[in-house]
Amino acid sequence: MRADAQRNRARILDAAETVFAELGPGGSTEEVARRAGVAVGTVFRHFPTKDDLLAAIMKRLLARLVAEAGELGGPDGLVRFLTSLVAQAAGKRSVVELLARSGIGLSLPDVVGNLRDAVAALLSQAQEAGTVSREVRLPEVMALLVSLCQGALHGGWDEQLRDRTLAVVFKGLEP
Repeated sequence: MRADAQRNRARILDAAETVFAELGPGGSTEEVARRAGVAVGTVFRHFPTKDDLLAAIMKRLLARLVAEAGELGGPDGLVRFLTSLVAQAAGKRSVVELLARSGIGLSLPDVVGNLRDAVAALLSQAQEAGTVSREVRLPEVMALLVSLCQGALHGGWDEQLRDRTLAVVFKGLEP
């Protein structure tokens, strides 16, 4: 892909994330094009349908999360990752809701499932450092991760509720 096409694609994805976060389902590809500074035809060349655009947003988000998990090693990496992920989930609610309505089959549990290896590495590091019980297994951590994100997405969480909920979860992970 040409460099200018790659820049356009990135600008479109950035604009789409903002548009859907602000406007929810009312966000249009025309508004995405306007904010990206491209013609609507350019949007459709990169993403033939709104569903394609939404799927690309989620794939890019997944790549960011995997990279973030990879950068957060150490004894408290798992705790920092879960905290960050839950904070980000609420901000991505509109995109996740649009995906669910679109029927393209990319649900939050599927997306989070792709993080398995990165989360496994964080869990292993935390257990080696003694900050997480060795009895805790990856399936439990993945279930907590999905549940926490679902709560943040649909539970009307404010920052205080999020922090209290995470404190309960982190206490349960301790040795």
